[in-house]
Amino acid sequence: MLSVYVCFTFLDTSSKYLVLAGVSALIVAWARFTVHVLIVGIFLRGWRDPARFRANNLPAHILRGLFLFGSTIFNVLALRTLQLAETTSIFFFAPMVITALAGPLLGEWAGWRRWLAILTGFAGVLIITRPGVGVFGVGHLFALCSMLSNCFYVIMTRRMSATETSESLILFSALAPAVLLLPLLPFSLALPQDGWHWLILLMLGVFGAIGHWLLVQAYRIATTTALAPYPYSQMVWMIVSGWVFFNQFPDRWTLLGAAIIVASGLYIVHREHRLRVRNRAALDVETEALAKKL
Repeated sequence: MLSVYVCFTFLDTSSKYLVLAGVSALIVAWARFTVHVLIVGIFLRGWRDPARFRANNLPAHILRGLFLFGSTIFNVLALRTLQLAETTSIFFFAPMVITALAGPLLGEWAGWRRWLAILTGFAGVLIITRPGVGVFGVGHLFALCSMLSNCFYVIMTRRMSATETSESLILFSALAPAVLLLPLLPFSLALPQDGWHWLILLMLGVFGAIGHWLLVQAYRIATTTALAPYPYSQMVWMIVSGWVFFNQFPDRWTLLGAAIIVASGLYIVHREHRLRVRNRAALDVETEALAKKL
């Protein structure tokens, strides 16, 4: 999991480097998905067993892919003006938004403690963006749109995981935006100007594909609860990367807001773990009582 978020940090750092060099954000997003598709197809050897990649609900796959594209393109646009640590801090508010949306969309309602953590996390977002004091800008708006798009992407992944294969979820999340963006590419003329920028552009898909593959491996050998806190390690890598590559270090307000968001997110992880343990214990007692009656 630590390696996963190092890869994702390289992905964001490379994206910011390219858009600051004048490369179109649309080209950056399309290259990231297209190379990802090629690597996934080759690595998983899709030609040997195409049935693994069959889509049972193609419209849902397309919509899910568009949400992932929205998360990516809005993040790339936000990186034009925001520091890496700022976009990451706002993105960390996503688990709290997912917890809030899971009630009406998935029937998984949060209790008052988790709602309090959600409101606390939102306060952290307000500290970072500081609307009304001249700090909130279009970059923050793009970062919020990226975070919301990712929330709907995650919720759709939860709903579709019961009926779709893991291979199809991995493939179509990148294939759908890669194909749908093709008609728009002729209008994006800001291409890389030299071999170095072309190399970085191609590496976007490599970082993304390796990161997602490592993520799958992590969930194969460890529980979701055990891995839940590790995404917050990305904040460390983002701060270091922003300082090394762009000579940017987050101010005290960004660090304070990030700390509040991370603390709120970790509390939600802890609370959901306790609820799962309690429900499992109650189910075991009920099963034991039923066995005695039988």
